[in-house]
Amino acid sequence: MGDHYFTERPTTASRPGAVDLVLPDLHLRLATDRGVFSPDRIDPGTRILLETVPPPPPTGNLLDLGCGYGPIACVMAARSPRATVYGVDVNVRALQLAEHNARTAGLDNVRFLQAERIDPRLRFEALWSNPPIRIGKTALHDLLATWLDRLTPTGTAHLVVSRHLGADSLHRWLETSGWPTRRLTSRSAYRVLAVAARTTAPTDEDRR
Repeated sequence: MGDHYFTERPTTASRPGAVDLVLPDLHLRLATDRGVFSPDRIDPGTRILLETVPPPPPTGNLLDLGCGYGPIACVMAARSPRATVYGVDVNVRALQLAEHNARTAGLDNVRFLQAERIDPRLRFEALWSNPPIRIGKTALHDLLATWLDRLTPTGTAHLVVSRHLGADSLHRWLETSGWPTRRLTSRSAYRVLAVAARTTAPTDEDRR
């Protein structure tokens, strides 16, 4: 069966590959491997996110949560060359691929790290994510709560989630937990949600 893509150190045998990410404004050739998320193609949700979100802020700190081999983070870095982009993932193999892909693309404003290596005082002007829905609802809510609370007061997160994997229930949870959320677009059963910074103090219930 191999490992989940959210395994820290996949034991699945390596089988290097590559995929092309072609967008109206750029073309990236990205190295991939087994044991990471969507190694054989750019995930449809990721593509929809990148085709529909507004441009990232031109400066400040930007975050790709669950970066995998780096398609979202690399696009953010290319679109905002004066910003500092952070790609976060638990999967060491994915992080190594992402670093390689950024170097190959000549992107020197992006860093790929595991979560514990990022200063918890750091705040982000934007967060883009195709979040790891399959880690389970409780773990997903904990993950999102941690990072959404690191948005600046004017920051916005954009999340892409399949309707079949709970996009609408996630939308409701975000709203009831204090993050103003609207549906930016809906395409091919995917929702892109725009999430504003929380204006109320978090409670113990917000992580459930």
